[in-house]
Amino acid sequence: MSNENPSPESKDPQPRSPSGGRRAPSSGSRPKQTIEVVERNWRAEVETAQTYRDLAERERDERRKGVLLRMAEAEERHAQRWERKLRDLGAEPPILKDTIGRRLSRWWNKIAGAEIAIRRMEATEERQEAEFHDQAERALAGEQDVQEFLRKSAIEEKAHARALSAMAPPVSPRTALDKILKRERWHGRGGSWVADAIYGANDGLGAVFGIVSGVAGATNNQQHYILISGLAGMLASTLSMGAGAYLAAKSEAEVYEAEISRERAEVEENPQEEIEEMSLFYQLQGFTPEESQRMAERLAEQPEQFVQAMAQSELGLSEHRFPNQWTAAISAGISTAIGAFVPIIPFFFSGGVTAVIISFGISLVAHFLVGALKSLITIRSWWASGLEMTWIGVIVAVVTYGLGLAFGALG
Repeated sequence: MSNENPSPESKDPQPRSPSGGRRAPSSGSRPKQTIEVVERNWRAEVETAQTYRDLAERERDERRKGVLLRMAEAEERHAQRWERKLRDLGAEPPILKDTIGRRLSRWWNKIAGAEIAIRRMEATEERQEAEFHDQAERALAGEQDVQEFLRKSAIEEKAHARALSAMAPPVSPRTALDKILKRERWHGRGGSWVADAIYGANDGLGAVFGIVSGVAGATNNQQHYILISGLAGMLASTLSMGAGAYLAAKSEAEVYEAEISRERAEVEENPQEEIEEMSLFYQLQGFTPEESQRMAERLAEQPEQFVQAMAQSELGLSEHRFPNQWTAAISAGISTAIGAFVPIIPFFFSGGVTAVIISFGISLVAHFLVGALKSLITIRSWWASGLEMTWIGVIVAVVTYGLGLAFGALG
């Protein structure tokens, strides 16, 4: 579909006045706002379709190019429907001029690269989906002839956004790590509690090491105060981390159940759209359109597995990745307690400057060990991670001890 000329398919016969001009529909009470909304929808669909075609022209991967062209065709069908609606309202689609804004947008998409352009289009599709839902309830609520079209368009925009998300996957460290961990099911089950344990030890060690350093500076290294404050900090950190890990695991499970419920409702309401969406995901993985369609239809024969596969493809959600709530809480709590206990060990046996120096020494060693353990769940080398944690420990010790001395002097 061209940007400038209406599609021949969309030209519906219109009643004409005796003078030969087109006569507006009899419902002269149609608000101007309705025409403005419909025209805005038409303009957005035309521009989106053209952007998809521009991206497809620059795309070297034939599979991705095919997906982009199919999305362009869908947007052009949407534009034709809005064009017919405009004519029904007695208005003519405007001629789209090549404005500075449109030229800048094309220029930015070109220099930013395909991945960023696809991300921008993903955001556009999500915005259009929300607008269609809103229009169905507000601006176009009285236009019964487009209610079903709005609903279907919103579904298609959502499918486009998901397909675009799959074409330009996030590259955050967590996502990269997830891809690595997916190679083994053990990591899917156990990676989370291992992470909870390591970060729990890190949190407990860092928090109580800071408390011990600060109180030592403020009290002139008095054993009694350091021990009490350290134990109190250990207890607080343990309960806090345990509760936080429990609630986080519980929330993840609840989010998963909510998303599964929503996905199940979508599959029940629009099975064909979901099958088409699943087919797109398979195509992006390297299968032909025919193979993808057959696989999606075969999977759809088992509704529950189909729902879970859709959740996995769209959102990266998989039930076996979620840790048990109590396992997460216990591992985080115990590891936090162990990490927090390290800085206060010397104060059970001695006091004064000697205990403070020993505490600093074993705490820095513990920082290095915890940092090295972090390499189990990251891609960094164990020594680099360990040294980083050690430097953090040194900074914490110097800053908190200095603040403690300052507060002690004020007191």
